[in-house]
Amino acid sequence: MPAWNRQRERGSPTALRLILWIALHLGRRPARLILYPITVYFLGKAVAQRRASREFLTRVLGRKVGLVDVGRHIHCFAATILDRVFLLAGRLEQFDVHFHQPELITERVAAGGGFLLLGSHLGSFEVMRAMAIEAAGMPLKILMDPGHNRRLTDLLHELNPAIAASVIPLTGPYPLLAVSETLQRGGVVGLLGDRCLPGERTVSCNFLGAPARFPTGPFSLAALTGVPVILAFGLYRGGNRYDLHFELLTDRLTLERRDRTTALQDHAQRYADRLAHYTRDAPYNWFNFYDFWEADTDEALAEH
Repeated sequence: MPAWNRQRERGSPTALRLILWIALHLGRRPARLILYPITVYFLGKAVAQRRASREFLTRVLGRKVGLVDVGRHIHCFAATILDRVFLLAGRLEQFDVHFHQPELITERVAAGGGFLLLGSHLGSFEVMRAMAIEAAGMPLKILMDPGHNRRLTDLLHELNPAIAASVIPLTGPYPLLAVSETLQRGGVVGLLGDRCLPGERTVSCNFLGAPARFPTGPFSLAALTGVPVILAFGLYRGGNRYDLHFELLTDRLTLERRDRTTALQDHAQRYADRLAHYTRDAPYNWFNFYDFWEADTDEALAEH
């Protein structure tokens, strides 16, 4: 099982609902005061995540990292989780969001052409999803595993059933059929490309100066459906500020039998390169709190 999937969910349902009540009834500014005790709690309790944060920050910042850096990292993560409450509650006016190359999205949606929107666990994919569905009316579905962090996910989706309905569960009976139908209707399918599911095929890519494994599923899906792939990075800049960056990865990905492995490797590396670029730009936005460069000993992650 991948390292990220072995981590247990923290936070009791009662505590989560209390934070949710404070956020919705007292407002964003008072709710953000809670982020400090939450940060201290995780600094003390989440030993594995704290160690992973220190190792990552040392790598990306290129210097010795202290507890203050790790605390800032955890605080940034907690801030984006709290912001999900307001985003899902439709309070978009509270945020200052800057779009970069939005025409890559708007022109394709206007033309009725489906495409894949490939994100990551860097920053907030939620700000992009909320803006797309609530503000822009984009016909967006998200391909994801709803079982991870189930308590938090279910609680947040109670705030906005439309957001919850936009999920295509990977554990469902026919996820590929649902993806295909969405794309054929000119819809958009969002997915994340920086974590490997159990049994998923992977390739080794250079990421921030060392080999790391990335799933090939997003690129196989792009080849199967024949639609463009657009990268999306929602970077949290502090306060209420977010930057939404869009980039075209490929208009069409073709996999020939003789060079299939090479093509998958090439596209995965291109994705890893752009992810590394934005990770260096906003290092405290990296929310993979596990050993991302862990040596592969799990048969489930063996390259096929």
